[in-house]
Amino acid sequence: MEQAKNMAVVTLNGTPHVCPIGTTLSDLTQTHGAGPMPCGGHGKCGKCRVTVMGEVSAPTEDEKRTLSPDELKNGIRLACRVTVMGDCTVTTAEQGRGQIVTHGAFPASMSGKEFDHSWGGYGVAIDIGTTTLAARLYGREGKLLAETSRLNPQSAWGADVISRMEAAMAGNAAKIARITRRALDGMLTELADASSVKTADMDSVVITGNTVMLHLLTETNVEPLTHAPFAAERLFGEVLTAKELGLTALSPDAPVYLPPCIAAFIGADTVTATLASDLREIPETALLCDIGTNGEMVLWHENILYACSTAAGPAFEGAGISMGMSGRTGAIDRVWVQDGEIQAHVIGEGAPVGLCGSGLVDAVAALLDTEILDETGYLEDDPVEITEPVTVIQEDIRAVQLAKSAIHAGMRTLIHTARLDCGDVATLYIAGGFGSYLDVGNAGKIGLLPEELTDRVTVLGNAALTGAAMLLLCEDLRAVCERLAKDTQIVELATNPVFVSEYMERMMF
Repeated sequence: MEQAKNMAVVTLNGTPHVCPIGTTLSDLTQTHGAGPMPCGGHGKCGKCRVTVMGEVSAPTEDEKRTLSPDELKNGIRLACRVTVMGDCTVTTAEQGRGQIVTHGAFPASMSGKEFDHSWGGYGVAIDIGTTTLAARLYGREGKLLAETSRLNPQSAWGADVISRMEAAMAGNAAKIARITRRALDGMLTELADASSVKTADMDSVVITGNTVMLHLLTETNVEPLTHAPFAAERLFGEVLTAKELGLTALSPDAPVYLPPCIAAFIGADTVTATLASDLREIPETALLCDIGTNGEMVLWHENILYACSTAAGPAFEGAGISMGMSGRTGAIDRVWVQDGEIQAHVIGEGAPVGLCGSGLVDAVAALLDTEILDETGYLEDDPVEITEPVTVIQEDIRAVQLAKSAIHAGMRTLIHTARLDCGDVATLYIAGGFGSYLDVGNAGKIGLLPEELTDRVTVLGNAALTGAAMLLLCEDLRAVCERLAKDTQIVELATNPVFVSEYMERMMF
């Protein structure tokens, strides 16, 4: 068939696609989930690098500012700034799965508990995180049969939930939902292949995630989440069929439970993580925190659950940092000082490419130890080399200050709301992938965590996924979760004077 004059063939990672001339490459990579775009396509982050050969637009000023002459000469471009002018070939950077946390042990309350569920074949628990996706397959008797994970392809629309909501409201809601469902279908197939199980025999699924992730999955209008009073159109706690959710790997009538969210930015992942922590089962006061792009935390005290959410930003996920990246091959994940010199460990033991979140925290702590960085956040050398060619710049330090201040201030505000101080908290539970690799001592040193609590930390792994698995295996716990979500006392931070004061104070190192 003759190609229309106003159309071009773009070969993306070896697969040809026909698109109109004038299409921006990022539109194509977004549609096919072929690369991250942390800044949402505004030409600021420089992370949507692709290699291009063929007929495309000339480099823009944004690209000339971000890319070196050698990179431009070798065809390296920013996908969000390149327009298709004719046939071309595009290759995106290989992302890999990286160090994605799927593990997490069941709490003591599950010991000896009889599994109580209505499904007869196999069950799947899934966690849709802002950065990563993780899933587990279970047999009827509760045996873990397989696990799988991958990066969340929604990163093509930005690293944070705000960017993705903006993209959804700009007409991309169906695309975002479709690419998420495609990723989930792929994971279900991987679980089946790893355990010699048919996806058609997976007859029960629980999908947890923050409120925005569940909205995007279900194509629910996100507009109410973008402005005050931030009243979510839907807080879930629902059973849908696989067909209703658009999951084609499962039988159409397979039930999928979406656990309840607490509020617009305190999601089902917080509810399931709380369940997995056994917070409600202990007499002591305890704090649970998932340190991510959207830091969600809960405090359990005298049978009352307090919860808040603080916008930490994606710095600890590797986005918004000059040489930041996810925890995959080439990422520096640990940094320390030895004989006065900064040392680093690289995932995969090869050449360093950038810093992931845990490496960033360690690097800032090392810079404080060597007095290259002072308590105000001023970097004496800018940039400063961690190990060639990876550097940290002043803007990176400011991004860390903003993120760690938000998390730390949120914790102290919750504690203050309950009329307590840090000494009254018996345990600080850390949930999520980033927390699993965090050096707690360094987190206290830079002020990400209250130093008084660093000796009381328990790391839970992917607690949101573990809680989802509990809801899969013990359906009676769903009523517990729905009651928990309803009864939680929400602590608003935006206008809270304690939070504002703490936020400013915790900017210092």
